[in-house]
Amino acid sequence: MKNVLSIILGGGAGTRLYPLTKLRAKPAVPLAGKYRLIDIPISNCINSALNQIYVLTQFNSASLNRHISKGYNFSGFSDGFVEVLAAQQTKENPDWFQGTADAVRQYLWLFEEWDIDEYIILSGDHLYRMDYSKFIQHHRESNADITLSVIPIDEKKATAFGLMKIDDNGRIIDFSEKPEGEALKQMAVDTSILGLSPDKAKEQPYIASMGIYVFKKEVLEKLLKENPGQTDFGKEIIPAAANDYRVQAYLYKGYWEDIGTIEAFYDANLALTDQPSPEFSFYDEKAPIYTRARYLPPSKVLDSNITESIISEGCMIKPCRISKSVLGVRSRIENNCIIEDSMLMGADYYESSDVRKKKVAQGDIPIGIGANSTIRRAIIDKNARIGENVMITNKDNVQEANREDEGFLIRSGIVVVLKNAVIRANTVI
Repeated sequence: MKNVLSIILGGGAGTRLYPLTKLRAKPAVPLAGKYRLIDIPISNCINSALNQIYVLTQFNSASLNRHISKGYNFSGFSDGFVEVLAAQQTKENPDWFQGTADAVRQYLWLFEEWDIDEYIILSGDHLYRMDYSKFIQHHRESNADITLSVIPIDEKKATAFGLMKIDDNGRIIDFSEKPEGEALKQMAVDTSILGLSPDKAKEQPYIASMGIYVFKKEVLEKLLKENPGQTDFGKEIIPAAANDYRVQAYLYKGYWEDIGTIEAFYDANLALTDQPSPEFSFYDEKAPIYTRARYLPPSKVLDSNITESIISEGCMIKPCRISKSVLGVRSRIENNCIIEDSMLMGADYYESSDVRKKKVAQGDIPIGIGANSTIRRAIIDKNARIGENVMITNKDNVQEANREDEGFLIRSGIVVVLKNAVIRANTVI
C-alpha cells in the first residue's frame, strides 16, 4: 500500500452539525467520549497500511491541528505522516475550497509530487471500520479508473445519498444525486447482484455511494485539470467521468453511518451503549481506533447507579443515576443528578478543588453538572457549566429552537448546550 496517497476531506463549515462546529472543524468534533471524528478514517488508514495521509480543511482548524500533531507521530525511520492542509488563498486560487473536488484540485501541485499509483479519497464524518487494502485490491483487479465504495440502503434513507445503477460486472452505468419521488423510484435495482439475499434485496433496493473513492493517479489529475468548473466529486466529477472511464462499484458489507447531522451524531453515539453488543464497537484488537494519549487518571465513581453507559477516563462522578449515556473525558457530575439518553463531552481541563470552591463562593459555576440537576436527551459540549437544580429535558418537545444567547440550541428535539456555555442554577429547558 506504499503506492497509495490518502486524502481525507474535512468538509465545509459543518452547518448541519452546528453548534458543535461553532468553535472547531467538523473532523475535530468529539466522538464516543474520548475520540474525534477524524480518528475514524485515520485509524482505518493506519490499520490498512496506508501511512501517507493528508487532511484537507478550511474552518476552525486549530483544535484539529493540535489533536493530529499530538496524536499521530510516526517513527523517524518511517515515511508515514498525517498532515493537515488548510485552505489558503493564492494568486492561482484566490477563493476558498468550493467543494470536495476543488479542495483536492487546489493542492494538486503538492499531491503530484508523490510517486504513487492511486489516490484514496475519504470523508471525515462517517463512523465505520474498513480495510482499505481490500478496496484498493478490488480496484486494481477490476482494472478500474475509479472505484466507489457503495452500500445497499432502504427507501427512507435513499433521498439523502447519491444513488447509482450498475451492470452485471459491477460497472456503474447511471447516477442520481439525492433523488426524490419518481426519480427515486427509477433508481431502484435488484441489489441481489451485490450478493444480498432476495429478502434483503427487497428491503434495500438502492445502491448508495459512501463518499469513498479510489482513483488512478493520472485519471484524477486529468479530471481535475480538464474540468476546472466541476467542484464536487459526487455531483459532478464522477458522474461526468462514467462515460469515458471505467467506474466500478465496491460493496461494503459492514456497519457504516453518516454522522453529519446533529440527530445522526446523537443516535450513533448513544447506539455505542447498546447491549449485548452495538453495531459498531471500539473493542477490536486487530483494528483499533487510535486517538491522542491524554494520560488521564482512572474515573472515580461514588455510590452511583450507572446502566448501559460509557464512562471515559478522568471523570469524577458523585452519587447519581446515569443511564444510556456517554460521558466524555474529565466529566464531573455532582450529587443527586439524573443523566438519561445524553452525551456529555466532558472538559478540556480540570479545575482544582480550591478553584471550584472559590467559584462557588463568588457565585460562579464550576465546570460540570451541578447538584440535583436532570439532563435527558441532550448533548452537552465541552467545558459547559451547568448550575444546581437545572432541568434540561425539553418537556414541551420543541423540535427546533435557536437560543444561542442563552447557551443552547434545539435540533430535531435534541437540546445542544454550547461549548463553554453557562446555564444558571434553577434553569428549565
